Amino acid sequence: MDYKISANELKTKGVSAIKEATANYPEAVITVRGKSRYVVIPIESYNHLRECELEAAIIESKKDIKNGKYVQESVEDHIKRLVR
Repeated sequence: MDYKISANELKTKGVSAIKEATANYPEAVITVRGKSRYVVIPIESYNHLRECELEAAIIESKKDIKNGKYVQESVEDHIKRLVR
């Protein structure tokens, strides 16, 4: 479950609104005109998510290498292939 903070509440309370929300909930959703627009999480949670993304990328890359799904080429050839 997440905690919702309106843009107006964020304007009036500032960072203290975020601090209060993330002290009791794993994340806070910032709403603008009643619609969810942004998510705020503590930096530790963000760093953990980034580590998980990097771990997933490494696993996927190792799988691609194992299955021969990669290209070995010069830098020049790589750039040419990217800009086609």
